[in-house]
Amino acid sequence: MLHSATRTSAIRRRTAAVTALICAGLLATAAPSAATSPAALAAAPPDIPLANVKAHLADLQSIATANGGNRAHGRAGYKASIDHVKAKLDAAGFTTTVQQFTSAGATGYNLIADWPGGDANQVLMAGAHLDSVSSGPGINDNGSGSAAVLEAALAVSRAQLKPDKHLRFGWWGAEELGLVGSKYYVNNLPAADRSKISGYLNFDMIGSPNPGYFVYDDDPAIEQTFKNYFAGLGVQTEIETEGDGRSDHASFKNVGIPVGGLFTGASRTKSSAQAQKWGGTAGQAFDRCYHSSCDTTSNINDTALDRNSDAIAHAIWTLSTGTTVPPGDVYESTADVAIPDNGAAVTSTVTVSGRTGNAPATLKAGVDIKHTWRGDLVVDLVAPDGTAYRLKNSSGSDSADNVIATYTVNASAEAANGDWKLRVQDVAAQDTGYIDSWKLTF
Repeated sequence: MLHSATRTSAIRRRTAAVTALICAGLLATAAPSAATSPAALAAAPPDIPLANVKAHLADLQSIATANGGNRAHGRAGYKASIDHVKAKLDAAGFTTTVQQFTSAGATGYNLIADWPGGDANQVLMAGAHLDSVSSGPGINDNGSGSAAVLEAALAVSRAQLKPDKHLRFGWWGAEELGLVGSKYYVNNLPAADRSKISGYLNFDMIGSPNPGYFVYDDDPAIEQTFKNYFAGLGVQTEIETEGDGRSDHASFKNVGIPVGGLFTGASRTKSSAQAQKWGGTAGQAFDRCYHSSCDTTSNINDTALDRNSDAIAHAIWTLSTGTTVPPGDVYESTADVAIPDNGAAVTSTVTVSGRTGNAPATLKAGVDIKHTWRGDLVVDLVAPDGTAYRLKNSSGSDSADNVIATYTVNASAEAANGDWKLRVQDVAAQDTGYIDSWKLTF
């Protein structure tokens, strides 16, 4: 990542993730439509073998060790890394292209790999930067993202996936010098080709040794795909802020391409609340070896790497199937509202204006409530005329933390414009929480 100065079983995990998508309304339970091919639906996202990803990391470590201890732009270790990844992809049936550029007086390289087939007018891309800083081998930053994207691509080949969208993968050079490689790629794409990219997924540092689980807050459909996956694992996520604009997704975002991605943290310190949520050590950086010589194969958290690698495959399989429906207009409140323990109901308001007619029959209410016992909570959506739509009942057996979900409400009888409220009441004692944020998507 660019410096700011410049198992439960696989089946159970997949079932939980698919269930979360169905509950969120992102997957239909009806028969497949013509826009969603039976072949694509039949191919479930694979469980990415952690051992395979770690083998790629060991290869990158060996390359660095044999080439002055790093894989930095302009150094022999970087070119060897490109050649190594390209050979894997060529053998797996990808069409690969090495793109050259010049930065800081040295030749740089991007590697692009296209999987045959899919709609060339709808391209889903996944990528990671392959270069390290000069001070170390760059195994977490960013061997982790590069290796996971590589293994996801190889999984596409093993499955002989026939997605509806065209799949393209990218490994970028000179990211550490200012996103140079990804900027070069995007700037040299004709406008017509840019418009064909339906989404770019970026993975930069996904195996930090003291990890967090961060999701990019960019394209809503991509963001929700990752959030639903982790919700299916029972893993809470937070919005990624530390690396925003500091990795290669920014090059795509800046020209209007929808982006998203995952991150496990760099030099910032893990808080006590984050350590309670994710484990690890509070008061310590997510990655103490960030941009240092100790960023070796010992600088990886296997659980984080495994989860994020599986999430990459899940997103590729999910987002490459069918036609992605563009998200509607979003109205959101991010103001925290405390929920009194066993007390009166509280509300958070979202004002909708400038619309005509009634709300849709598929109004989406996305809820993020932090609470230590979600079974205590009753949650309603209240329309501007006072009509209440029950989203969640209390339940003594619902013992998990937090309510993080998207509900679909038939609000077609309601005028769209006005003050909509999320109403939450804690109906039992001993647990506390707050409304973190919520949004309506029309």
